[in-house]
Amino acid sequence: MEEPREVSLYQSVNRPNLLMGCDREMVLLAALLSAALIFSVATLWSLAIGIAAWVAAVAVLSRMAKLDPLLRHVYVRHVKYGDYYPAKSGLRAEAMQVRKGWR
Repeated sequence: MEEPREVSLYQSVNRPNLLMGCDREMVLLAALLSAALIFSVATLWSLAIGIAAWVAAVAVLSRMAKLDPLLRHVYVRHVKYGDYYPAKSGLRAEAMQVRKGWR
C-alpha cells in the first residue's frame, strides 16, 4: 500500500503582501498624499508636516497590520454588505434583524 502523497506548502505563498510591515496599498496611498501635500504647498513647513504625516500613517498602519494583516479587506467587505453584515461578536451580541422585504 502506498503512503499518501505529501505536498509542501511554502510560507511565502500564504503570507500577506506587506510593505514596511503595513498593507502595501495603504502605505503607497499615504506616501502619495504626503507627497501631494509637500509639492502642492512647497514650503519648509509643508515638508515637515508631510513627512510627519507619513511617519504617523506608517506607524498606525503597522499597528493595524500587526493585529490583522487583512484588516482593510475585512472593512471593505463590511461596508459592501452594509446592513446584512453586522460586525459584532460576543456573548451579548444581538442577532441581526432581517427586513421583511429582503428579496
